[in-house]
Amino acid sequence: MASFRPLAGTRILSLALNLPGPAALMRCQRMGAACVKLEPPSGDPMGVYNPEAYAQLHHGVTVRKADLKTAAGQEALQAELGRAHVLLTSFRPSALEKLGLAWKQLHARYPSLSQVAIVGAPAQAAEEPGHDLTYLAANGLVTGLDLPPTLYADMGGSLMASEAVLQAALQQSERYAGTGEPHPAGQYLEVALSEAAAYLGLPRRWGLTQPRGAVGGAHAGYRVYRCRDGRVAVAALEPHFAAALCAAAGLPHTDIRSMFAPATQEGIAAFMSARTRAELDRLAVELDIPLHTLD
Repeated sequence: MASFRPLAGTRILSLALNLPGPAALMRCQRMGAACVKLEPPSGDPMGVYNPEAYAQLHHGVTVRKADLKTAAGQEALQAELGRAHVLLTSFRPSALEKLGLAWKQLHARYPSLSQVAIVGAPAQAAEEPGHDLTYLAANGLVTGLDLPPTLYADMGGSLMASEAVLQAALQQSERYAGTGEPHPAGQYLEVALSEAAAYLGLPRRWGLTQPRGAVGGAHAGYRVYRCRDGRVAVAALEPHFAAALCAAAGLPHTDIRSMFAPATQEGIAAFMSARTRAELDRLAVELDIPLHTLD
């Protein structure tokens, strides 16, 4: 709900560039947080890669320029840190240390400030180079030579980062409530993109999305088929949807096991290939079958 703003009253300072950090900041802003971002004088590379994406990611965010390697930039940074409740970063630990933002230093100077640090991989591996594609590949989510259709690790990591901001804000408010303490203690929360990829890859690791898995192509009601003028994504997984699909195709349906029979797959493939997208769209409405036609 638009009126539900669990981060109202929380001020976030972000130094994170590219996609995961700004995507997390976008979600936090929508949850009511006051968001400020310091960018280098050259700006965020996302502004060059895709200005439309940059604009959407930073809607409602106050963006300022600051060269953190200069005295003026550090002065601007310290002023913002003094007002923030949560610092969001996406640097390697060694880079944070050079900027005077290692957690030990930061916590000593701003004891009530929490930090959500987005890194590539956890612990010592945080210094190793990597990106969305390499984290997906390491978790079995890159097949063939085609690039994945979206940036799963980055976007999954942004969800985990916004969740960490919520955790920090909640814990601080709970510690502060009824204690009379003027400065509830901040905390350090690390979000690794490699772990986001591993989490998203769990269904594949379990075998669910492997070719022999129920949602990997073995179930005849959960596949992408060719039709006369395009493709059709069918998601008739539950027994009543599968029964309706088989009835439309003139095929027997006894139980869930029949959906794994080669004859059922062949029969549904033949049924789909003989019909147009428009015919299948009408059929979906008439028989309450979950499907979506594609070019």
